Amino acid sequence: MYRLEVESEADWWEVEALYDTCFAPGRELLSSYRLRDGVPKVADLCLVARDQDGVLAAAIRYWPIRVGAGEHRALLLGPVAVHPTRQGEGLGGMLINESMAEAVKLGWERVMLVGDEPYYSRFGFEKLDHVEMPPPTNPDRVLGVALRPGAWDGVEGLVHKDV
Repeated sequence: MYRLEVESEADWWEVEALYDTCFAPGRELLSSYRLRDGVPKVADLCLVARDQDGVLAAAIRYWPIRVGAGEHRALLLGPVAVHPTRQGEGLGGMLINESMAEAVKLGWERVMLVGDEPYYSRFGFEKLDHVEMPPPTNPDRVLGVALRPGAWDGVEGLVHKDV
């Protein structure tokens, strides 16, 4: 059994250590990290999953972004990570589903990420043909999901920070 909680300031180092464990060295060099630099995360959507002993098993974070000329706000999902010893238990999916349900309650309309479409399509994510992440990003990995029907219609252009 896992307990979901909003990530607190006290969780920061532990969550960062989880991300270091789960992702390749140099993860901070990816274009998505440049969109996060100096921008506060969307705290109410950043969740941690802990087991019955309080051990961190998984985490997810979200960041505000803008697409195009700036009028289209969206959430940038990521990173989401599950400790290697806990993978295959559905924790990543639970974090994604719970956080996106909360995003709807908070009034967000769209979410995007850079990831593998075969995995994220189960959550409704599709390739965003007219949305461009800063380089170097493979355009086939730029995915989005509408939290409100039609929320991505007419949204196009370069993704940039929401400051």
